Amino acid sequence: MNQTTMTRDAVNGLLPESIREEFPILATRLANGVSLAYLDNAATSHKPRSVLDAMTEYYTTSNSNVGRGYYQLSMQSTAQLDEARRVVQAAIGAEHPDEVVFTRGTTDSINLVVDTLGRRLVREGDQVVVTALEHNSNVLPWRRLCEATGAELVVVPVNEAGWVDVADFEHALSDRVKVVAFAHVSNVLGTVNPVRDLAAAAHRRGAVVLVDGAQAVPHWPVDVRDLGADFYAFSGHKMYGPMGTGVLYGRRDLLALMSPYQVGCGTVKGWTFDRPVEYVPVPERLEAGTPNVAGAVGLAAAFRYLQGLGWSTIRHHDEYLIRYLVDAVEGLDRVRVIGRPADEPSGIVSLVVEGIHPYDVGSHLDRHGIAVRCGVHCASTFLDALGLLGTVRVSLAIYNTKAEVERLRVALETVQPGVWTHEHPNTRFL
Repeated sequence: MNQTTMTRDAVNGLLPESIREEFPILATRLANGVSLAYLDNAATSHKPRSVLDAMTEYYTTSNSNVGRGYYQLSMQSTAQLDEARRVVQAAIGAEHPDEVVFTRGTTDSINLVVDTLGRRLVREGDQVVVTALEHNSNVLPWRRLCEATGAELVVVPVNEAGWVDVADFEHALSDRVKVVAFAHVSNVLGTVNPVRDLAAAAHRRGAVVLVDGAQAVPHWPVDVRDLGADFYAFSGHKMYGPMGTGVLYGRRDLLALMSPYQVGCGTVKGWTFDRPVEYVPVPERLEAGTPNVAGAVGLAAAFRYLQGLGWSTIRHHDEYLIRYLVDAVEGLDRVRVIGRPADEPSGIVSLVVEGIHPYDVGSHLDRHGIAVRCGVHCASTFLDALGLLGTVRVSLAIYNTKAEVERLRVALETVQPGVWTHEHPNTRFL
């Protein structure tokens, strides 16, 4: 480690390692007897006891269908769902609780917008603008919409460092653009997009802006109105909440334009066979069927947990540990960090080991009990733009430690080419 690293270490703002005791899964011993070093948090994060306890308490004290019954348990369950919505509203800076729609995750949220408002706004000859660094879930739904409507999908390129230049973005916007969709943070490199600038440029063209916030919400407080997002989508499971939960924030006036994504119970108060169906207002109109109340309760508990730690503390932890990680691995032979993750740390560092297939690196690290993601990260077109077969993605969370980073560094020193490098050097998936 260099002198700069040692100086940072002396005054670091790392969260105490005792926080790991709040996450039961981190005590896991793997099949080969080694302890778990979980460094794949951009894929999914683990859950603190407060989240697990909140969901268990709901199921053991309040479990009942919401908005269906006029008895105490049902009304208690309904009240907990309403409270979870208010917690999320406050946490992301939405103006109204009914601007928060509960979904199954980021992918579900984006598809909801595409298949409702997107089909209303986008016509033949129009344009939908995305960037080259997007996750599949923020490209493929828009591509399918363009194919169905005859609209044009415009892709803003990334520069050699994997960043979207604001000038390039503005140049891509024409008077025909109806929707602009981009990630707050790249799930591959951790690149932080200048959301305010991009949103303002899109609004000057009259476009609707959707932001994929899946990788941002775990790392800093998000204010959707300050960012200028018309829609903001994220998942619960990446921010220490339960799987199968997510949020779509939408401006109230835009949500009001959206027909039900699915129809059924909860979307109507009553209807007849011989008259047009009248649907209830949002958000219930967009939440057909029995909602995942326990999931919403767990998601709200995750926000409370993060707020209890303090966002400034979380940011200090992120910034210190990511920069420590970059310093640690950049000194290794053959290891190359992709992009500039230390400039504005967001929990993600992608690297390659020259001459070794990413899957061989991942397999080697797994034998040392280190869990990372290796491959294209559901963003193969972005990896194509970077000229890479894949990367080894290390993604950190509030419970990760310097010791785990050092363990990673030591393991990378001994990685060797394996079956993927020798027999399938150009194979990629996931």
